[in-house]
Amino acid sequence: MNSYTHTQRKGLRISPLLFRRIHKWVGLILGLQFVLWTLSGSVMALLDMDKVGGHGGSAGAAAPLSWPANPAPLPLNGPVESLTARQVAGTPVLEVVQGGTTRLFNAATGQPVAIDNELAVEVARAAYHQKAEVKSVSVLQKANLESRDHKGPMYRIDFADEENSSAYVSAVTGRPLVSRGDTWRLWDFAWMLHNMDYVNRSSFNHPLIIFVGFGTLWLSLTGFYLLFKSFRRREFNWVLGKPRS
Repeated sequence: MNSYTHTQRKGLRISPLLFRRIHKWVGLILGLQFVLWTLSGSVMALLDMDKVGGHGGSAGAAAPLSWPANPAPLPLNGPVESLTARQVAGTPVLEVVQGGTTRLFNAATGQPVAIDNELAVEVARAAYHQKAEVKSVSVLQKANLESRDHKGPMYRIDFADEENSSAYVSAVTGRPLVSRGDTWRLWDFAWMLHNMDYVNRSSFNHPLIIFVGFGTLWLSLTGFYLLFKSFRRREFNWVLGKPRS
């Protein structure tokens, strides 16, 4: 019975050889991620940050607002949460928020302003200094990966320029949201590989990267253990001034 118990305990113990094999395969898996981190970091560092940041610049400064001498009254009922005077494609408008709903009114006529394809293209051209031909205009009910920092329905205007730029304009307020191009798309793909957020591409604080971080720590500690385990005590005799046996 004692012999059986001893054998059983010995079988349950992780031998140095098995421990070394576990370390090797974990190192291989994490090593692939290290390669991806290196490559993606290099790509992000080498790309032109001016192109990554906006492709033609962010929305330019608005022209001086030309306000009508006699603004028309607005057909409003109930309390107004906010009222903003601004312009959309050179037209003075009033942006009104009531009950959490945003509406636009022409300041001169008091009539509602609807953002359509034509107006969205005009806004995008003015905001991002675009002169290229328009390839397509589409309506998104919610943001895609390129416009993920914004909410609500929006227009996507694709231009036939060198960067294959796509400008996004709010379908509610007519505000220019963001412009993206091929350089940004490559940067965003590298960013996804770098922060390991394969779904939203926005967080570097998710369970997968935390797991890999602790895995890397474990790999480092076990690597040091295996390194010293591979030495024999007599190999350090020269450090202590003792003759080698």
